[in-house]
Amino acid sequence: MSSYFSKFSYPLSQQQDIIDIYHGIIVKDPYRWLENPDSEETQTWIKAQNQLTFDYLANISVREPLKKRLTELWNYEKYGIPFKEGDRYFYFKNDGLQNQSVFYTLKTLKDEPQVLLDPNTLSSDGTVALSGLAISKNAQYLAYGLSTSGSDWVEWKVKNIETGEDLSDHLKWIKFSGASWTNDHQGFFYSRYNEPNEKSKLEDINYYQKLYYHRLGTTQDQDILVYDRPDQKEWGFNGNVTEDGRYLIISVWQGTDPKNLLFYKDLHDPNAAVIELINQFEASYGFIDNEGSTFWLRTDLNAPKKRIIAIDINNPSQDNWQEIIPETEDTLDGVGILNNQFVCDYLKNAKSAIKIFDLQGTLIREVDLPDLGIVGGFEGKRYETETFYSFANFTTPSTIYHYDMITGKSTLFRQPNVHFNPQDFESKQVFYISKDGTKIPMFITHKKGLKLEGKNPTYLYGYGGFNVSLTPSFSISNIVWMEQGGIYAVPNLRGGGEYGEEWHQAGMKLNKQTVFDDFIAAAEWLIKNNYTSPQKLAIGGGSNGGLLVGACMTQRPDLFKAVLLSVGVLDMLRFNQFTIGWAWCPEYGSPENEAEFKVLYAYSPLHNVKPQTVYPATLIITADHDDRVVPAHSFKFAAALQTAHQGNNPILIRIETKAGHGAGKPTTKMIEEIADKWAFLINNLKEG
Repeated sequence: MSSYFSKFSYPLSQQQDIIDIYHGIIVKDPYRWLENPDSEETQTWIKAQNQLTFDYLANISVREPLKKRLTELWNYEKYGIPFKEGDRYFYFKNDGLQNQSVFYTLKTLKDEPQVLLDPNTLSSDGTVALSGLAISKNAQYLAYGLSTSGSDWVEWKVKNIETGEDLSDHLKWIKFSGASWTNDHQGFFYSRYNEPNEKSKLEDINYYQKLYYHRLGTTQDQDILVYDRPDQKEWGFNGNVTEDGRYLIISVWQGTDPKNLLFYKDLHDPNAAVIELINQFEASYGFIDNEGSTFWLRTDLNAPKKRIIAIDINNPSQDNWQEIIPETEDTLDGVGILNNQFVCDYLKNAKSAIKIFDLQGTLIREVDLPDLGIVGGFEGKRYETETFYSFANFTTPSTIYHYDMITGKSTLFRQPNVHFNPQDFESKQVFYISKDGTKIPMFITHKKGLKLEGKNPTYLYGYGGFNVSLTPSFSISNIVWMEQGGIYAVPNLRGGGEYGEEWHQAGMKLNKQTVFDDFIAAAEWLIKNNYTSPQKLAIGGGSNGGLLVGACMTQRPDLFKAVLLSVGVLDMLRFNQFTIGWAWCPEYGSPENEAEFKVLYAYSPLHNVKPQTVYPATLIITADHDDRVVPAHSFKFAAALQTAHQGNNPILIRIETKAGHGAGKPTTKMIEEIADKWAFLINNLKEG
């Protein structure tokens, strides 16, 4: 239904007379029919929407030059961080434009690498992606998971590393699970769900995950059930074998709540029961390693920015716990053990700092990093003296270094050759004040020589949720945007993990509006400081970040000229009705709780679209195989916006086929999508 003032004739979105009653409040849901992605009506609607969107995008003259430049820049060798298992090294590499990265192995770093697994050979269009791997301790076998068309459902297989041949093992109905081999190399632990209904497997709710052991050479129906909880439908289980092979560590999760339980099983005793070491959801506990019966854990118990403790499982009461490395003013983002020392990855104002401690908690050194940015890697076995790490920031592509744990020396290992000049750009961190007086950091990156006249096209990107930290990362996409004269701004909103669990909790459940206030304050700061103006300002985000921009554009449609909204959570009253959506209730709250319902209803983007309102130019992006955030969120929001919108700004939805929530998306699809996004923004920010 097109609005009178619109130059677009939108496909008809039929409104049905459907209502729900929540805590005595009547809520209309006229577009519920779009929740069925396979109905004839929805398929007709999808086809018509895509026709309108792709016709519009194809007619933007800058789109093809953008695509050409993206392809040119994307075409460079990309190396993953090498790691070692048994007597072999392993790493990923992409030659440049390959749809999926290839997995290689070699005996020494000077050897010619051998292709172990090339996902590009598994489908003609790159839509089968590697989604998890586990190598046996003797480097004889590779267990690997494959996802099709971006689905969260993963099938696992096993390959003989020496011969490259697949074994007969084939495991199905696996979601949100890795695999962990026993030290005898005979099998591995994994978690799965019951077989779903084939027709509705991308929408149906996921409950009752179970932890199994699979022995090589057997069929899945012979797998041994290790642990399940029929009384706890929402519990999920991650099973990992300790490096010494003695224990199976079971981390019990419930939704997206960072708090977890920690159980263990003695693998030396075939009849050993599962022992509940931590049996209250009171804090997060991450297992690091063990020395016999002493378990080292990273926890936020009484330490929102996390600390390291030791628990002797023979004397497990909390009175006997020992603190090894106390909480600091920086967030302890990750911990490993190398050279019999703790390697601690801290976030200091959303930038990496790596510190090395002995096992008693005494600081040995801080690693000298190339610049301010973000680090990955520092993984390996407990007594290894070498490791690798990657370094990147907004203007530095991911560069890999070899690190000597004894001397503390970093040596350049792989440096990518990207066809742009990093010296043309500058990046800085500023701090601004949010609505309630809280100081929020924000990264701003752009071409050098920028004039602050309030006329620069600006892309403000955010997330703000699930304890996720937004750190300085390199992106070809953002380089192309900045080459066009654009500014790229990233605020570290509350709800994220940049400053620990208190920062996270300040932006969740009843506090969720705080996240939107932080984002709106970032936009206002950019305008006040003459970086841009409302007519030149675009916002974007995906998934929970899609919720962020959906809420902000419905609350302040006057503040932004354009919006990129990807795979967003937009119906906050029914998000818990699909696939894994129930698991987000610890973050968002539940519509079934009256106090939480009131907050959800107050900001739910779908329910706050107001008739006869001029909304920013909006490109909604989703995918027909997204079984994380089902496309119904985007479908219903697009229908509501197109119906309510007044004015000439386009409200379009781009529905990718044979794609999911984003993981494993082939290079060709990524380049097409980014070209569409930047073309849409440039076309809609050029006026004003």
